[in-house]
Amino acid sequence: MFKHILVPLDGSKLAEAAIPAAASLSIIFRAPVTLLHVIERDAPETIHHDRHLSNPEKANEYLAEVAKTAFSSEIKVDWHVHTAAVADVARSIVEHSAEEFQPDLIILCSHGNSGVHEVLYGNIAQQVAAASGTPVLLIKPDGKGVFNPKHILIPLDNESIHDDVIPVAMDLARAYNAELNLICVIATLATLTGEQAAAGTLMPVTANAYLNMTEQNASEHLEGHLRAFQKEKIPSTAEIARGDPAPVIAKFADENGSDLIVFGTHGRAGLDAFWNRSVAAGVARRTTIPVLLVPLGQASGPA
Repeated sequence: MFKHILVPLDGSKLAEAAIPAAASLSIIFRAPVTLLHVIERDAPETIHHDRHLSNPEKANEYLAEVAKTAFSSEIKVDWHVHTAAVADVARSIVEHSAEEFQPDLIILCSHGNSGVHEVLYGNIAQQVAAASGTPVLLIKPDGKGVFNPKHILIPLDNESIHDDVIPVAMDLARAYNAELNLICVIATLATLTGEQAAAGTLMPVTANAYLNMTEQNASEHLEGHLRAFQKEKIPSTAEIARGDPAPVIAKFADENGSDLIVFGTHGRAGLDAFWNRSVAAGVARRTTIPVLLVPLGQASGPA
């Protein structure tokens, strides 16, 4: 499924949280890895006493050491330093991905706390996820540190808009001998937004009946997927929940021991549309569990 993995690193321990996942996935899928460092214009040498490489020679030495020590000798690991300093690191990563390396997966650390490092590094992960047409795996530095998913959560809508991610999740489940857990969150009257909220206020009985019908359709939709998983001998479960999708999904993932959350996203909609209004982004903000973002239309693989 993943034939080439790109791992951007800035030299910090926070960014290195992406390495265990890259090492694991490269072994599982026999995928070569490219380590990338982009020199940031006017970048400080340290951020909160954590290294931030701004010297091309030191960056090259650093990536060579990571390639040697963090990955199996059976895996081909290359590295590249973009030496021309740039103001927009995220754009540079996306351009390298699309024009030069063409990876099947980008793995990034997304720092979940506020503060300077979030602005300078975590935001880059968000921008790459928003702008890239390539699947992006976001890793939190305060997560487990080991990537070996045994419970993979797939949030779906009540129709089939996000079903493109299912082949990717199935491949991962086979590779890691993992269980697939489906969840669909249906709104309540209190959590409707926009025009739907206005309609719910004017016609609460009608709106509530519509939501109940939507829940029934979602249940039938998920049951169809469970039957398909059963044929493939992949253990699976399905859950219907009610409420605001992002906090409900994040809470469910944390309480049920999810090791990975796989989302279908409209990745090319732009940073504002993706990160400010996306359910996937809302979940990523609320959990330390790795989140795999698969642009809709990009997902493929045997089902």
